[in-house]
Amino acid sequence: MVLLTLAACGDQSTKKAGDAALAAADINAPEARLQEHPETGEKLARRQVLVRGNASEPASLDPQLVEDTVGGAIVVDLFEGLTRSGPDGDTEPALARSWASSDNNLTWTFYLRKDGRWSDGAGVTAHDFVYGWRRAVDPEVGSNYAYYIESAGVANADEIIAGEKSPETLGVRALDDFTFEVSLDEPITYLPDMTVHYTMFPAPRQAIEAHGADWTKPGNMVSNGAYQLDTWHLGEKLVAARNSHYRADAQTIIDRVVYVPIESASAELQRYASGELHMTSTVPVSQMARLKKERPDELVMAPSIATYMYTFNVNRPPFDDVRVRRALTYAIDRNIIVSYITRGEQMPAFSLTPPYVSGFDFRQPDYATWSQPKRDELAREELRKAGYTEDEPLEFELLYNTDESHKALAIVISQMWKEKLGANVTISNLEWKTFLSEKQAGNFGIARHGWKGDYNEASTFLTLLTSDSGNNDGGWSNPEYDQLLLDARSSEDPNPYYVRAEEILWQEFPVAPVYFNTTVALVSPMLKGYPENNPRNIVYSKDMYITAD
Repeated sequence: MVLLTLAACGDQSTKKAGDAALAAADINAPEARLQEHPETGEKLARRQVLVRGNASEPASLDPQLVEDTVGGAIVVDLFEGLTRSGPDGDTEPALARSWASSDNNLTWTFYLRKDGRWSDGAGVTAHDFVYGWRRAVDPEVGSNYAYYIESAGVANADEIIAGEKSPETLGVRALDDFTFEVSLDEPITYLPDMTVHYTMFPAPRQAIEAHGADWTKPGNMVSNGAYQLDTWHLGEKLVAARNSHYRADAQTIIDRVVYVPIESASAELQRYASGELHMTSTVPVSQMARLKKERPDELVMAPSIATYMYTFNVNRPPFDDVRVRRALTYAIDRNIIVSYITRGEQMPAFSLTPPYVSGFDFRQPDYATWSQPKRDELAREELRKAGYTEDEPLEFELLYNTDESHKALAIVISQMWKEKLGANVTISNLEWKTFLSEKQAGNFGIARHGWKGDYNEASTFLTLLTSDSGNNDGGWSNPEYDQLLLDARSSEDPNPYYVRAEEILWQEFPVAPVYFNTTVALVSPMLKGYPENNPRNIVYSKDMYITAD
């Protein structure tokens, strides 16, 4: 009945999406400053209130503590870093007007704009970046993305993270208020691409020292992006208002952004169909076929540098046995999943790094070329070697975060394991924050995992599984693998190191890749400027605008 209702909503509700979204937002918003778009001449909605589905409640709004796409979608609106991602995924200047490298890419110098402002009116300086980067590696702050600074090769980052040196020794300094210098232990050619990520955003010392852990609450937060935090009603909505001190405020058209945490993809779709949302965070896999027919112009499907996979906790039996991990990985029929379940033009994945990562020498393991019956037979053989039989079957729990699409995949894959291997699988779901904390604590056997590249280079995927990665929840560790990723940083051609690193993953199976993801979302015809061709899938609200009904 729900599906029939959704289908019936159709185009009529979309025509009134502006009024419905405005009513659903239930906030005070000013009249739009412009009646027409200054470049296109399009008639603009009378109130520029963007209502976005945002999957779930963010675990944090602290740029140095955010570790997921939910919080990241908000933080990139509230804050601005040295660089940003352009509509096609290219790295563009943001607070850094330009940059240069020297000493064979061991030293990078970023020249900051002088019109950067915090939302309290104070100027944004190179000292704010020094403070932010030091926070990211400070063990007392406890960022799970501390390894990101280390993977960028920033001098002394590894010793600081290990507690052997003070954060003040990190290889960053302000040469003056508007010149930020980064010293690296190994040359990195793609550092500007990495600074797009929120871990490398500046941090407002004035707010953090005044409010401590409460600095990210409404009324306390100071930010430097196009928007500032206005209100936050847990479980209902988070509202960001245009930041009048933002350097490009005159060019920002959207006045208010409302982020709605909707863990149910079907509920999110229903609210979109009724006109209460301008864009969704995802699309239920069960509705893909229908939406392709009924809303082809609103359905966005674009390649994304992202991989959907399952992580094995290698410190917990039976997943401490590589034969079990190999058997379960072989038995997943990826062609069935992408053809009949997800239906979003995803690509079957047998390795970790997607083929469309810039400059990557993409290769696949031998098992990718086998037929599925051959994979299944070898999976059964591996399981027999590990000691599991019909009388003593494999039993375990599969954990995923609450979402219809994740549930559908968990059901289908667990059935594959049951039918092919005789495994008894219990599937369990947790809400997002609890799911994250349980994974980080290692309280799982197999858990759903998705990884979207933080920058367009293969190391953003491969460093995920290094021993010191804050996101390596499965606890897998391999010294050769770690050294390969370390050596790749200083190599003029890192691909041979990346190829060998992938080969190690094919041998040890710390994760079971399922598919290379695509960006799948619904975007209202009224909402213009959505970056449909950005493989990083970074959506800046300030780049968009809402046209009149």
